[in-house]
Amino acid sequence: MDDEEQKKKSWLTEFLEAVLPALVIVVVVNLFLGQTRRVDGLSMEPNLENNQRIIMEKISYRFHPPMRGDIIVLRRPEGRYDHPLIKRVVGLAGETIEIHDGVVYVDGEPLAEPYLDQPTTGYLKPLRIPEGHVFVLGDNRASSNDSRSFGVVALTDILGKAWFRYWPADAIGLLSHG
Repeated sequence: MDDEEQKKKSWLTEFLEAVLPALVIVVVVNLFLGQTRRVDGLSMEPNLENNQRIIMEKISYRFHPPMRGDIIVLRRPEGRYDHPLIKRVVGLAGETIEIHDGVVYVDGEPLAEPYLDQPTTGYLKPLRIPEGHVFVLGDNRASSNDSRSFGVVALTDILGKAWFRYWPADAIGLLSHG
């Protein structure tokens, strides 16, 4: 093997030693730990705006169910998987949710929602949330496709917890979870 071939082989080996582990790390992180997501639509305004970028972590819900106030990423109930939804958990398994007079009630008590800047529109008769499910709403209650229209969300349809906003740069930070 001449000197030129040896240099090419050495360069290829060094390249593979650097790139292959990085690629494996990216794949493992993306599959098991977290993913980036783009906010699609206005349903989470004013807290998340259209086209903002977030990081969704996928670990915590393996150890405990979502908590009230968590912002979650979920599969679309209609069976479409192209753009998951981003919503806020307002009702937990075993609770009864109802909506009237601009307020969400949990087990008959008004829910404190300091992250909202508007009342909750619509009417929902008392609904008991079954085990293994949550009730979700968008923060922009006047313009949100959420549990008021598609019903409760199975825990198995939750992809992860929206954790950190990284774009645009002036909005970087941890997300508020009620």
